[in-house]
Amino acid sequence: MPPFPRARRAPLSAPASETAAGDAEALVVRLRSLRVGGGFWQAQPTFDGVRDLLFAARSAAQLRDMLAAAPDYARQRGIATGSGGHGLALAGAADPWWLIGRSTTVFADADDELALIAALSGRRLNLFGKGRFAGLGDGSDMAALVKIVHTELLAGRAYRDPFTGEATTVDALLSTLAEWRTLIDANRDVTRVLGVAGWKRETVEALLWGGGNGPRYRGSNAYGGTTLLWRSRVPPAMLREIDGSGAPIGEIEDGFLRSTGLGANCVPPLSIAVDRTGVHFDPSGPSDLETMLERGQFPDALIQRAETLVARIVAAGLSKYGRGAAALARPAGGRRHVLVTGQVEDDRSVLCGGAGRTNLDLLVAARAAEPDAYILYKPHPDVEAGHRKGAIEDVVALRHADRIERDAPISALLDMVDALHVLTSLAGFEALLRGKQVIAHGVPFYAGWGLTRDLGPVPTRRTARRTLAELVAAVLILYPRYLDPVTRLPCPVEVLVDRMIADQATTPSLLERLRILQGQARRSLARLGTGR
Repeated sequence: MPPFPRARRAPLSAPASETAAGDAEALVVRLRSLRVGGGFWQAQPTFDGVRDLLFAARSAAQLRDMLAAAPDYARQRGIATGSGGHGLALAGAADPWWLIGRSTTVFADADDELALIAALSGRRLNLFGKGRFAGLGDGSDMAALVKIVHTELLAGRAYRDPFTGEATTVDALLSTLAEWRTLIDANRDVTRVLGVAGWKRETVEALLWGGGNGPRYRGSNAYGGTTLLWRSRVPPAMLREIDGSGAPIGEIEDGFLRSTGLGANCVPPLSIAVDRTGVHFDPSGPSDLETMLERGQFPDALIQRAETLVARIVAAGLSKYGRGAAALARPAGGRRHVLVTGQVEDDRSVLCGGAGRTNLDLLVAARAAEPDAYILYKPHPDVEAGHRKGAIEDVVALRHADRIERDAPISALLDMVDALHVLTSLAGFEALLRGKQVIAHGVPFYAGWGLTRDLGPVPTRRTARRTLAELVAAVLILYPRYLDPVTRLPCPVEVLVDRMIADQATTPSLLERLRILQGQARRSLARLGTGR
């Protein structure tokens, strides 16, 4: 298992009296495709010149034997993983699939699992000594390879799910390892991370880990590579330097199922989105999410997964910040009920996609569009917590709304109302999950795909028409990264959903409690000043 920072790791397999379920020949195909096994999370070093012979010796004496059997040019074109010298380039702790992928011939000890990876990769093998992989021969015998894969991975083995500890299949475990490999490989070019507060790092680090010692949180970028940044938390002078450097940049933002608790109260996120093109809430330019929705393909299995996910989220009353409560009564009976959601007015999503409108502008526009509706106005929780901009005095809000709703969970409100008016709020996406009408006065990421009534200036780039399942597949399954709060391992969205439903998605801290008290004090002072 990859040693993700701060993760609580447990063995993924153990000896068993029975053979694990699985087909060895199919496993060979999957292992070749997924490239998992061995230390696949380790470094991927580069070398000068042509280096296409790989030597994995257990001793200096064995290395001499390997060199004696190798071509004369071996010292100039060889890489050594263990014992070195003789002019060979040293690989150190490296991803074996990476090393073998650049090699034509592999010289290995017959007990080294690198021999198995070489055979899986279709490379010519020269084995030395006696060991459990001796039967591979030169690596060209498919029947021998299938037999050894059966012995190594199926015979007398039992597998455990890394998140639950329950029994699982080798195929399911390979899928998890493949997801981890994809995540690690996506992070390999990242040389620094900026704007991530210390209280966020405890959950973010594993999601940004590309092997080695983890992400570097520093101002300089002496190693080149990509800078990932939480833009709103980076000093303006540094931003100007970064934007003007021409070096690759990616943006980090909260995911759409974030945590049980508010970011403004310093609750670490359990989900983030990393975007290499732009950022999902800024419609002035494309983002990875927009491109995925505009051009992506969504196989039937992914659509089915998305539909199952929607049903589970809605049934559990989940939203970005946690679980909902019991169903709410409709205060005006059969009258049309409309929810208007306030936002943090200086939040980047509002500044970028809010079409220049304030919370009061939104409320006024909603009333103008819905003169006969019973309108509920819900202030943003971070504003109510006393930390962010966007408050409307009650007396002003009630000129346009029938009621101010502070306490009811957003998921319960969405279940109760008929429609929702938003600027860019994620509540609009959550309303779509529940089959509600959504009127977008700004340009949220979910606008422009045929699922919302759009009053904002939607970019002409958004031409695709998407189903709700396709939107969910992109927004909740493919685009974000998730962390299991129990094991601290990167996980699929379904694992985090299970933890949230089981009330296991909390990460309480002294800092969070202090921020809550600070917010309460600010609210009290504000209400004294307005007479609220």
